[in-house]
Amino acid sequence: MMKFLLKGLLRDRSRSIFPILVITAGVALTVLLHTWIGGFKSDMVWSNASFQTGHVKIMSSAYADQADQLPNDLALIGIDTLITKASNIFPDIIWRPRIRFGGLLDIPDESGETRSQGPAFGLAVDLLSENSPDRKILNLNQALVRGRLPKSTGEILLSDEFAQKLKMSLGDKATLISSTMYGSMALHNFQVVGTVRFGITVMDRGAIIADIRDIQQALNMQNAAGEILGFFDDFQYHEKRANEIKYAFNARYQNQEDEFSPLMKTLHDQNGLGEMLDVFAVATGIILSIFVFVMFIVLWNAGLMGSLRRYGEIGVRLAMGEDKGHVYRTMLFESLMISLTGSAIGTVFGLAVSYYLQSNGIDFSSMMRNASMLMSNVMRAQVTPTSYVIGFVPGILATLLGTAVAGIGIYKRQTSQLFKELEV
Repeated sequence: MMKFLLKGLLRDRSRSIFPILVITAGVALTVLLHTWIGGFKSDMVWSNASFQTGHVKIMSSAYADQADQLPNDLALIGIDTLITKASNIFPDIIWRPRIRFGGLLDIPDESGETRSQGPAFGLAVDLLSENSPDRKILNLNQALVRGRLPKSTGEILLSDEFAQKLKMSLGDKATLISSTMYGSMALHNFQVVGTVRFGITVMDRGAIIADIRDIQQALNMQNAAGEILGFFDDFQYHEKRANEIKYAFNARYQNQEDEFSPLMKTLHDQNGLGEMLDVFAVATGIILSIFVFVMFIVLWNAGLMGSLRRYGEIGVRLAMGEDKGHVYRTMLFESLMISLTGSAIGTVFGLAVSYYLQSNGIDFSSMMRNASMLMSNVMRAQVTPTSYVIGFVPGILATLLGTAVAGIGIYKRQTSQLFKELEV
């Protein structure tokens, strides 16, 4: 029967070409939008995690309440001991201390007078340890534009755009003017050895990347850090596991009466990311539903037109004694073969475009000059195993629904009308 139906579809192309074209277009768009949303979501999650939130983050309770103000006077003290304990309790997490700070970067001339200066946002990470994962987490090797990465104390990186604004050259001295952990003025000299471009507007405006030990010395924060970021060892965010770690840690360490007690938050709890990730999940479902509905309407009408065109054929089959249920099932089976073909072709086209966008992306930097979120200027798609099968959901479901509704008319046929319809 399958061979018989397949031959019928191949010989009578009017029964298959239009539905296949509709399914191909719908499935290709479904796959493309799914990979595009997935890429946007993945990029946003990793950009925020690597620079700001981690997959989980430990702060003091008081620091967490004012985190947007970078209150290093409320930083955690004794971080070496805390990191050791956390590593023993949660061995699947990589713990990295971070200090976020603000200040004024002053560039002196040959006589020591101010040549240029500008407000800067600083991020202190472990740059000098041999096995430090921070270079990988921040993607510093790929972000480097000029110069080299710091190799010794007193060396820093600047965002390339910021360095150009200050008219700096590699090797120039720079003085950081900020405040210490205890509120007094901090002045510390550095040497600029390289510039970086992260492709993230917020970071490229005026970022300083320094070794954490230099900043601890400059800001009088020995064995202290504002934040301790935790990353899963596979560098993928696992929401369920992150919540388990958060509840276990807070049950052990959080003290409501001590504002300096450690407090852990997950990525979902910070920067409104939880709401945005929930929106992405809903958006994916809405996209699938829309395409199923639109394709259902189109294919339903196509099925109705096909049924009218095949009225005589269906009448003959019924007159020869074929059961109405069997006719109905064969039409559904024909639709299944058409939907599988269209879905496969549509998936190939959708994945081809998605792979191109994954490799090259689209630069939205001109539209993100005033952006305040940590998001890449180049938006890319992300092809995942789900991308290979998600197009088959609307492709098959809409086709079968359309045929099922259109084919109901078979059960309304009356044998007494067949002779008149067949003009016998």
